[in-house]
Amino acid sequence: MKLSHFNFDLPDELLAEYPADHRDEARLMVLDRANQTIEHKLFKDVIDYFDEGDVMILNNTKVFPARLYGNKEKTGARIEVFLLRELNQDQRLWDVLVDPARKIRIGNKLYFGDDETLVAEVIDNTTSRGRTLRFLYDGSYSDFRNKLTTLGETPLPKYIKREVEAEDEERYQTIYARNEGAVAAPTAGLHFSKHLLKRLEIKGVDLAEVTLHVGLGTFNPVEVEDLSKHKMDSEEIEVREEAADIINNGIKNKRRICAVGTTSMRTVESSVSSSGSLNPYQGWTNKFIFPPYDFSIANCMITNFHTPKSTLLMMVSAFAGHDFMKKAYEEAVKEKYKFYSYGDAMLII
Repeated sequence: MKLSHFNFDLPDELLAEYPADHRDEARLMVLDRANQTIEHKLFKDVIDYFDEGDVMILNNTKVFPARLYGNKEKTGARIEVFLLRELNQDQRLWDVLVDPARKIRIGNKLYFGDDETLVAEVIDNTTSRGRTLRFLYDGSYSDFRNKLTTLGETPLPKYIKREVEAEDEERYQTIYARNEGAVAAPTAGLHFSKHLLKRLEIKGVDLAEVTLHVGLGTFNPVEVEDLSKHKMDSEEIEVREEAADIINNGIKNKRRICAVGTTSMRTVESSVSSSGSLNPYQGWTNKFIFPPYDFSIANCMITNFHTPKSTLLMMVSAFAGHDFMKKAYEEAVKEKYKFYSYGDAMLII
C-alpha cells in the first residue's frame, strides 16, 4: 500500500483539545472484524467485551516533562528544546529537537531558567531539527535530572493550540504509568480510570504490563509514498518474564489478548518466537507495521483515532483491514468522534 491510501480530511473541530471530564466516559467505537459491524458505546463499556482469563497488555511508560525553553547566548532568542533521548548519563548528552532550528548551530550555547544555572552546548547536528546537546550543570546527576523536571513542561502534541495547564501533568499520564522515559503518552491508555481497571481485575481479566518509551518512532511523519522505504526511529522497549508468561498463558488458552494502544502492539510484535509466543526482551525496536501484516500475539486492540498518513493509522489499518478502517473513520467523522491524544477510542475485536 502507498502513503496516499492513508490520507483523509479531518475537520478542525474534531481535534480534541481537552479529554473527557471522566477518563472512562470518552466515546468508544467498537469494530467487529468477523461481522464487519460498528457499535457506538462509552469507554467504560469496554468491560462487557472481556471475560475471565482474557488479557490486556498495558504500556506502563511514564511521560517526563520533555519540553524546555531556553535562550540563545548573545542574541537571547527564545528556543524550544524537546528532549528525545538520553545518550550518555555521565556526559549528560541528549538527543533533542530544536525550534527554530535554523538559528541553532554547533558550538551555540543555550541558557535555561531565570538563574541560568543550566546551560547546554550544541555539539552535533543529527537531522534538520535534531541536535545533540551536552548539558552543563554544577551538581550531581540526580540534581541535574530534578532541574530538568523543574524547568520542563508537559509535552502536549503540537496540534493542541492552547497553553499547557497545570492539570495536563496528570491528564497526560496513564494511571498505571511507572517507568519514566516517554516524550508522549501512550494515549489509548489515557481512557482507563482506577475504577475501570479494578472492575476488570475483579472480572478476572489479567493485566500484563510492558514498556515502550514513546519517542520519535511513534510520531515521526511518513514522507515517502512507498511505505517500505520509511525508516522508523528506534524506541526502547521491555517485556519482562512475568508479562510474557501472562500473555503466553492467554494465547495457550485461546483467550482474548488485547493490546492497549499501538505502542503495546509494537512492543509484543517486536519479540515473537518462531512458535508464535512472546519472548521476554529488553532493548530497542524500530518495527514498522503496515498492511499487509500477520499479527502473532494480540487478537484484539484498543486505540485512538489517529492522524492522516501516520504510522499509527497504518498499523491499525493492518489490524482491522484497510477497507473496514476507512469505513470506520468515515463514520467517526460523521458522528463527530474526537480525534488524537485527548480524543475518543476504538475497540477492534
